[in-house]
Amino acid sequence: MSTSDADRWWHGGVFYQIYPRSFADTNHDGVGDLPGITAKLDYLADLGISGIWLSPVTVSPDRDWGYDVADYCGIDPGFGTLADLDTLVSEAGHRGIRILMDLVPNHTSDQHSWFVDARSGPDAAHRDWYVWAHPKPDGSPPNNWLSVFGGSAWELDEASGQYYLHNFEAQQPDLNWWSEDVRGAFDAIVRFWWDRGVSGFRIDVCNMMIKDAELRDNPPATEGDPLDQQLMGLRAVYNSDRPEAHDILQRWRTIADGYETPPLLIGETNVEQLTTLMEFYGDGRNELHGGFNFVFINANLEAEAMRRVVEDTEALLPEGAWPIWTGSNHDVSRLATRWAGGDVAKVRCALLILLTLRGTPFLYQGDEIGLTDGPIFQSDLHDAVGIRFWPYYKGRDPERTPMPWSNTPGGGFTSPGVTPWLPMGDPAACNVADQEADVDSVLAFTRRAIAGRRHSDDLAVGPYRSLPSPTGTWAYARGERTVVALNMSERAQPVEATGTIVLSTERTLEGTAVEGALTLAPWTGVVITS
Repeated sequence: MSTSDADRWWHGGVFYQIYPRSFADTNHDGVGDLPGITAKLDYLADLGISGIWLSPVTVSPDRDWGYDVADYCGIDPGFGTLADLDTLVSEAGHRGIRILMDLVPNHTSDQHSWFVDARSGPDAAHRDWYVWAHPKPDGSPPNNWLSVFGGSAWELDEASGQYYLHNFEAQQPDLNWWSEDVRGAFDAIVRFWWDRGVSGFRIDVCNMMIKDAELRDNPPATEGDPLDQQLMGLRAVYNSDRPEAHDILQRWRTIADGYETPPLLIGETNVEQLTTLMEFYGDGRNELHGGFNFVFINANLEAEAMRRVVEDTEALLPEGAWPIWTGSNHDVSRLATRWAGGDVAKVRCALLILLTLRGTPFLYQGDEIGLTDGPIFQSDLHDAVGIRFWPYYKGRDPERTPMPWSNTPGGGFTSPGVTPWLPMGDPAACNVADQEADVDSVLAFTRRAIAGRRHSDDLAVGPYRSLPSPTGTWAYARGERTVVALNMSERAQPVEATGTIVLSTERTLEGTAVEGALTLAPWTGVVITS
């Protein structure tokens, strides 16, 4: 990579999100663990990734499966030990892979020692570490705020007669980020992990940390508001997206910049407007290094829709800022299902887009083999959201089902005869071992695409520029000599290009010389270098 800025090692890299419960089980209990991730590092190194984002492995009673933290500096025994985490960081480092952990600053578990103390009485040392308020005169909640998971965002603590705030489950009380004690505690938490060699954090719901100090009612939703807010009937103005949240992120960036190799801060910036996303970059140098682009995630796999999001993102980014792209995660239906409907040709096109846009792509475990959402029945549910809203919403369990490593009993995820914590479906339909033996598999294509990115400055760090192309196609230049062209339609389409095809969703096209024009079959993409 040509960039001389060592602090930007991640710009040309590819990250891989692991949902640890569903990656690899080594202690035969049906739940993935840290030693299982370590055992798969050679596979990930062969894939070509530069970093791993781990969904939470800290201590949790699992009301929200790790996102209800009971100890920010301890490893949940179900995943292993702190020594196991240190081993993972060390072994990954030997392979040129860095580890990002999940930081959950908006709320804790109600079993965290801070909240246990806070709940002991109004004069408790940690009382103001959380958001408490008196009821209205009629005994009802302090305001009209609603939980993301349904119902009021307030829970009555009968012992004290006050309500506490929870923007998610009642067992996930929100921290009071107006408290300097809370800010100081998290300064120590981020340093604890960074000092152990962790290379950064993905920051959970970082746009929701600060709430309106006056706890004002949210206004009614309008037709122009996001669909989820329209369904709730309220616009989330005062319990989300408050401007003071940026002060916290800038504080962490200052701490990060004090390290010889600054740890990364990547935000779960689940906002509906690109202009709002850009605010989390600050001036491009003083806040988040990157934020997940949910406008892109929520777009359809259509040429014009995606082109428009990418062009708008590129136009709005502050100088020096860097995009983040992903199509799947533990909360979002896998791209092979949501974008591609199980169509392998569409999966390859989606992966080609992710791996050739300017910015850092994050693959979710299984994306590289075209894994679809798992089959979930009501009796299988673990996600509290799915349990509450079934059958209208199955929750997030379908995208969290275990990784199929082989067509064997247990799918290579766990031992034969052991029941995985979530059902796997049919590992024979899609698994790593079968695809490793197939030069035309999705896995083989993903490896070629990541390798091509690693060996091309154009693809790794070159600028993006849209090129003219017919309706239903998308063409763009990367750097000085590289063109990416995709036919995202159901009929053959011509695109203009000259050079050699160095990567294609159809392997047999690679090495072909192109002079002026190329007709692409439906759902076919190519990378051409002149």
